[in-house]
Amino acid sequence: MVNEPRPFRPRISARLAYTLHAGLAPNPFYRRLAAFVEGRPRLARWFTSGERAVKERLFGCRMCGQCALPVTGYACPMTCPKQLRNGPCGGVSADGSCEVDRSLRCVWVTAAERAGSAGRGGDLDLLQRPADNREWSRSSWLNYWQGRDEGLTTALGDG
Repeated sequence: MVNEPRPFRPRISARLAYTLHAGLAPNPFYRRLAAFVEGRPRLARWFTSGERAVKERLFGCRMCGQCALPVTGYACPMTCPKQLRNGPCGGVSADGSCEVDRSLRCVWVTAAERAGSAGRGGDLDLLQRPADNREWSRSSWLNYWQGRDEGLTTALGDG
């Protein structure tokens, strides 16, 4: 049976996540590291397994390979039962509960709270490209360091 997405409350603060992310920003060293890892399939599997363990435990990451965490307050939008990447559905209730399972908090309510608390509320105005299903289970860190994540978001009105 497929593990269905469920809204997840991240285990570390958004501020800490943004700080840690800054240390992982693409640079020549990380680009070379990513190329090295990708050139060795066994190492790439090990690296991706490590990424999965960390991000799944901290953020409920579903390993879509095109990480939206930095623009969603580090609340993974792929944990939405409907896997909505650009905001809540019309069914989120006034108390912030998920339409699919009222016992859970909508991941987009969590994202708005976290992004706002970190002074990054404007990030939620960015539009996300649809998930490319070919990237599932691949390392988003390697994609990020290799520049393949560029263009995952666009400002409203930027065709």
